[in-house]
Amino acid sequence: MPNGHDIEHDTADMSSEYECLQCGVVVPAETHPGTCSACGGDFQNRAKSLE
Repeated sequence: MPNGHDIEHDTADMSSEYECLQCGVVVPAETHPGTCSACGGDFQNRAKSLE
C-alpha cells in the first residue's frame, strides 16, 4: 500500500461479538443482544475490557 493512502474499510459487516458472562456463548450482533437464550445471562461486548 502506498504511503499516505487510507485503508478501505468495509462497512457492510459492522457487527461485534458478544459473550455471555455466565455460560460463554459467543454471538455476533450489530447491537447488544439482550440476554442469552441458552442460560438467561447477560452479554458483554468482547471488544471491551471486563474491568
